[in-house]
This record gives sequence, C-alpha cells and structure tokens, in this order.
Amino acid sequence: MRTDKTEIAITGIAAISSAGVGLDPLKETLFSGISALRPVPVELAGEEGHVWGRAEGFKASDFMSPLKARKFDRCSLFAVVAAGMALKDAGLDPAAFGSARVGIVLGCGFGGIANSEEFLRGYLTKGTDGLVPMLFPNTVPNAPASNASIEHGLKGPNVTFVQRFCSAEAAFQMACRFLEEDRADIMLTGGVDELDPFMIEAFREIGQLRRFAAGFSEGAGILVLEKGEVARNRGARIRAMAGDVRTIGRLLPGRETEGIERIFCPGSKPHLISLSGVAGEMKSILERLPDVPRLETARLLGRSLAMGGLSLVSLLVTLSPGFSAVHYAASPEGPYYGIDFSA
Repeated sequence: MRTDKTEIAITGIAAISSAGVGLDPLKETLFSGISALRPVPVELAGEEGHVWGRAEGFKASDFMSPLKARKFDRCSLFAVVAAGMALKDAGLDPAAFGSARVGIVLGCGFGGIANSEEFLRGYLTKGTDGLVPMLFPNTVPNAPASNASIEHGLKGPNVTFVQRFCSAEAAFQMACRFLEEDRADIMLTGGVDELDPFMIEAFREIGQLRRFAAGFSEGAGILVLEKGEVARNRGARIRAMAGDVRTIGRLLPGRETEGIERIFCPGSKPHLISLSGVAGEMKSILERLPDVPRLETARLLGRSLAMGGLSLVSLLVTLSPGFSAVHYAASPEGPYYGIDFSA
C-alpha cells in the first residue's frame, strides 16, 4: 500500500492486441463488445471449440527494417514498438528529458518462448553443435524490457516480473515505488507476452485448454507513469492519476478468503471496475464489488500471464473524465491486487 503523498500521473498509453495495433482498434473492440478472438486450428488444439487472440495485425516491418527486426524475439518486438508508441503518446523524448531518470518495469509470462523452443530443440537434436548463440539473449523473460530500454535509451531502473496472472500489476506497483522513492521521474510499465502455436500444443497435453489457458492471447499494454509535478512542469497531457495500490500475497488452500478484504477500500464508490486474471471468476471478490459497470477484457481480447497491462490500458481508454475506477486482478492462488485510478 502506498504510504506517502507522491502524485503519480499517467501521461501515455499504448496497446498491441488481438484487436489490432494502437488505441483506436482497442477502443472499437471495447465499445462494440465484439470479440477479437479467433478459432484455434483443430490440428493444434486437437478439437474444435477453442479460441485464441493472436496479434495478427502486428507487422514488425511497419516499424523497423527486416534486418533489425531479426535480432528480436516476437515478445521483444511487441515491447519495443509499444514502448515507442507510449512515449510518443506522452510526448516524451527520454534523451532530451534525461534518460537516467526514465526506467521501465514490465510484467511478462512466456516471453521469448518461440526462441527458447528453437534454441533447446537445436541442443536436444544436435547437441552443442545445434545451439544458435544469437537466439539465447531472447530466451529469458527480461529480454522485452531490456530490448525496449536499449532501443529507446531508458537508463533508469529496469525490472521484469513473472508472477502468473498478476505479472503486470506487480510491475505497476514497483514502477510506482521507484517514483515514490525518487529513483526515477518517469517509468514505463505494463505487460507484454507472446503466443506461439507450440504453447497451444503444450496446454493441450497438460489439460489446460479449457481452464486457465482458455482463450490465451498475446500483445502489450504499456503505460507511462510520471511524478505529478514532473508531468505538469513539462506541460504533459495527464490522462489519469494513479491512486492507492493494495495487494495480498499467496493464500493457503482452504483459507482463500482470509485477508481478501485488504485489496478493497472501505467506502469507495468507483464509477467503473476492471477485472483481470481470474478476478472475474472468484466469488470472494465478486460478492464484495459495488453495483457499477465492469470491464473484463478476457472475453474480448483473451488473456495471458501479463494481460493485466492491456486491461489497465483498456480501463484508461474507457474511463470518462472526472470519473474514478478500480482495477482488480488475481491469480488462482494469489497474489491479488486492487489499484485505484481517477481520470
């Protein structure tokens, strides 16, 4: 929970999703209510009736040369491009501002999994002769944030979280903390993930296609957070203000409801509620929510371990000026998050 009075403004957002590239296709999907998910090929899922959310509208060649794109894994491409879009939306040039005071914290789940599969397949089939050195840097989850920081000259804090369905929320919380502790003036945060056909085959083998892997997707949702005084001093457009961040960690089996009230703010009357991860499936959360509109992006865009980033961006493009909102996120066994916003 935040304990000081540091104002945190959100001045830029960006999205790459199954709806398309940018905020406009995201808004269209959110306001139309028409799902952007598509059928999973039967040869991958083993049966009909499954859907996924691939970012089919994303083409790296729209943003960089093919030669440059080759050095990135798909997840890093999402992060690099979305970070650039978010910075542009915020009207921010890190080099001109002071790159050492601009950092990035992202949530990630299966980042670089396609490169990891290719790298390990080479080793398992051909031994050390089958290893491709240029693939290795992109096999780790922190590659997207690191590649984005290199490409955009972000020399401040750089951290990646892999925390199941709350990866992006954990990243958001730490980004706020870096601002509060004066370790940075501006932080990029959110979530990024990729979806590879190999994952669907793996989910099928472990029986997850109709459980937590149902409607799996990919993309990136990135926000630019700034100290309020910094944003105002540089004349930035402020989309919203971030409020309290409340969280509780892992809950023991049979005791899932103990402490859940910690993520709620007594007396709060938000105009909109966002649900991410498995929050929309948890009775202990649903029964405590006020009777206000709810935004659940999973049925429209799909979900991934870092889909909270897109959920946060979706909340901000939906929230009307002068209104307040709360974003709730949960993993099956925890952690749980409650994050306040005011537009």
